[in-house]
Amino acid sequence: MRDYADLATTGATADSLAAFEQASHELRCYIDDPVASVEHALAASPAMTMAHVLKAWLHLLGTEPAGLPIARDCLRVAEALPANERERGHLRAIGLLLEGRWRAAARTLEDINADYPRDALALQAGHLLDFFTGDARMLRDRIARALPAWGASQPGHHALLGMYAFGLEECGQYAQAERHGRLSVERQPRDGWGWHAVAHVMEMQGRTEDGIAWLGTDAELWSRDSAFAVHNWWHLALFHLELDRIDEALDLFDGPIDGRRSALAMDLIDATSLLWRLHLRGADVGERWETVADRWAPLAGAGHYAFNELHAMMAFVGSGRGKAQRAVLESLETAAATGTGDTAAFAREVGLDAARAMQAFGEARHADAISLLRPLRGHAQRFGGSHAQRDLLDLTLLEAAIRGGYRTLAAALAAERAAQRPESPLNRLFLVRTADPTQGLPQPCAVRRRRPATLSPLINIPGSPP
Repeated sequence: MRDYADLATTGATADSLAAFEQASHELRCYIDDPVASVEHALAASPAMTMAHVLKAWLHLLGTEPAGLPIARDCLRVAEALPANERERGHLRAIGLLLEGRWRAAARTLEDINADYPRDALALQAGHLLDFFTGDARMLRDRIARALPAWGASQPGHHALLGMYAFGLEECGQYAQAERHGRLSVERQPRDGWGWHAVAHVMEMQGRTEDGIAWLGTDAELWSRDSAFAVHNWWHLALFHLELDRIDEALDLFDGPIDGRRSALAMDLIDATSLLWRLHLRGADVGERWETVADRWAPLAGAGHYAFNELHAMMAFVGSGRGKAQRAVLESLETAAATGTGDTAAFAREVGLDAARAMQAFGEARHADAISLLRPLRGHAQRFGGSHAQRDLLDLTLLEAAIRGGYRTLAAALAAERAAQRPESPLNRLFLVRTADPTQGLPQPCAVRRRRPATLSPLINIPGSPP
């Protein structure tokens, strides 16, 4: 049989193909339960090779250590089934990623799309691997190559527009990025990646009020039953924090960002990143570090992806867990010294020193934090994430310079930020604090403890605790 893109699909039946296409739609929008949908496809036809492929990707693209053995099982079963050239390419890419060869897997998917530009799964998996490896150019160009082969009426075209928008944004082409991102959302209002791409544009341009309006006006569209909702709520919290609205950021943390106590690595990254920014700002986040660190504990130390390990380290620093900090450093040291492929490179080139810097900052060893972070700035993208996510390293460096009394360096770093976004209230505050570090810190009476998990801190926000 042939799928909706007219691509040959081995072992499919009408029922399995319909379930596969439903799962593919859910993955493209990051909504509902694509894992359940692909299980329906496999129940309808256990011999459908691409259903095993999709299940493997679903368990790999979340960077969850627990997903690795499931993906290996999918690969083992699929390799014993008949497969065409395109499907065998997917299996090669999955095998490479399981070996820790992230960039080789991304190139294999690139080759698939050179021959089959309408293979939406190869495009999306490749796009996410470009994100995980910090390859901004391929975030853009992988999609640009395929777009001419797509018509606006083809199912999933909205997802290409959203992915292209994000790649354009990461390459600094903000006007084009916003145009494509808005078009993506216009065509499919539930495309969480399209909403996210436009939010990134506004973050990079310092358009804080625009960002709050963009995400806050129609939150039901992008947040309902969305696996990507936490990340977009995180973006909204950053916009509020940029305006020094600490209470609003805490409300978003207690509600849709962390109110459900998700144990998924992608959600924990957002929760940790927001808490660390509040910590840098001088806010008292109370017991929030403890609950986040508890959920990092079973995930940290896997050495699978250094970007995740860095965020686990921040949670352990915030909660004062010295033993857990040492375990993260040991896992990164092992990955850097004896790991294979890009998994080792992520730790060796960025992750290990970044984690050491966060530990040093937590221990008020500001000189050590500065000496570790400064060399990373030029190539931090090599261990993944977006510009907005990696800004946390620059913020920590600047705060270490301020708190450590390195006023010349602090002034230079603050001027650098202000030159990029001169209207930013937070950047203006940094300029003030380089002269007097005690100015502009939040007053303790203005900072609240976490509200009980049974209450909704923002009652009009979908995704808050019931």
